[in-house]
Amino acid sequence: MSNGTVVMKFGGTSVADAERLKRAARRIVAKREAGNRVLAVLSARGKETDRLIADAREVSPHPDPREMDMLLSTGERVSCALCAMAIHDLGHRAISLTGSQAGIVTDTSHTKARILDVRADRILRALDEDSIVLVAGFQGVSTAKDVTTLGRGGSDTTAVALAAAVGADVCEIYTDVPGVFTADPRIVPDARKLAVVSFEEMLEMAASGAGVLQLRSVEYARTHGVRIHCRSSFDDAPGTVVVSEQETMEQPLITAVTHSTGEARVTLMGVPDTPGAAGLIATALAVANVNVDMIIQNEPVGHGSRADMSFTVPRDDLHDAQVALEPLAAQLGIERIATDEAMGKVSIVGAGMKSHPGVAAKVFTVLGEQSINIEMISTSPIKISCVIQADRVPDAVRALHAAFELQGEDTIRPEQPFGAFS
Repeated sequence: MSNGTVVMKFGGTSVADAERLKRAARRIVAKREAGNRVLAVLSARGKETDRLIADAREVSPHPDPREMDMLLSTGERVSCALCAMAIHDLGHRAISLTGSQAGIVTDTSHTKARILDVRADRILRALDEDSIVLVAGFQGVSTAKDVTTLGRGGSDTTAVALAAAVGADVCEIYTDVPGVFTADPRIVPDARKLAVVSFEEMLEMAASGAGVLQLRSVEYARTHGVRIHCRSSFDDAPGTVVVSEQETMEQPLITAVTHSTGEARVTLMGVPDTPGAAGLIATALAVANVNVDMIIQNEPVGHGSRADMSFTVPRDDLHDAQVALEPLAAQLGIERIATDEAMGKVSIVGAGMKSHPGVAAKVFTVLGEQSINIEMISTSPIKISCVIQADRVPDAVRALHAAFELQGEDTIRPEQPFGAFS
């Protein structure tokens, strides 16, 4: 019998209807009956968050961020209250808490808030009283006492932050795929499930499009030493464990091919060749809370000439980026702001890349053989990312997965759903 604390997080598809929600309740109760203290984090049910966003946009083309947080935070609260009812019917005590009731304190950045502190006193008291604690994911309360939400996938971050705050043995992330794969199985049917991934690799994978775990949750887990086990809601098989670099026995050359089709490119044409211009541009975007990924600037030729600067941002942030840049363009004398929403990104990630030359050459050769034009390139010691046209992303993923021979024995079964990848 264990007496440790376990955090269990259930994604939207895992609680999408009454039967799935009751299945999640049974899993939570089974973990409690095995002798664990259990803290569960639930997402909004199914497509509920998308429905709420659509409701907002029916009344406002650009809804006020504070009111969006008030609206979007309701979905997770519904899931928790319903799950608590189901757990009561199974003969166990459960208490559902909002993010603010759970003591999750964030900054004041609406719709993309960051967790500053977790004041877990109430959770710990409830666990000591032998209750199962259910916390609404994706939300908290700001230092200004407003409801805030943590952005897409924010329930993962909630779960990891709570695991760190209560000293949990493990943070189990239950989703509709059996773990982390070498590529999105919807594109590559013979993608292989990974038993273990290092935090370093998972950070790069999450940053470059793997939708199984949210980037910020992996960053938080690495910083606070939280062990993550990503596994299926639909069976009891082991999933993928995310651990420190010291715990991984081997470092494969390439671990996975990831992709994203949620990119937009912004090009500033005719940027003056003056010191500080790039800093002003980056600052304007940071103030608008727009995350910039790749940046390319051509070198101007001759005194007084102008440069072009291109960078990618999440497509959902494109409007905010344009609003932030327009007054600066007038101030600096930038000639034109051009945008392209039809961009995608394909990346290869692998810790073994550090000690193997020639990987980039192989990536570029493979894409060239597929007649896929590379528009921007970004690298780290364990990742190579290429921005390409969005409609060529599936071809690029399949070609690179085959070229680096990532397929293997532990492949996904055709009847399993793939919804957690993005």
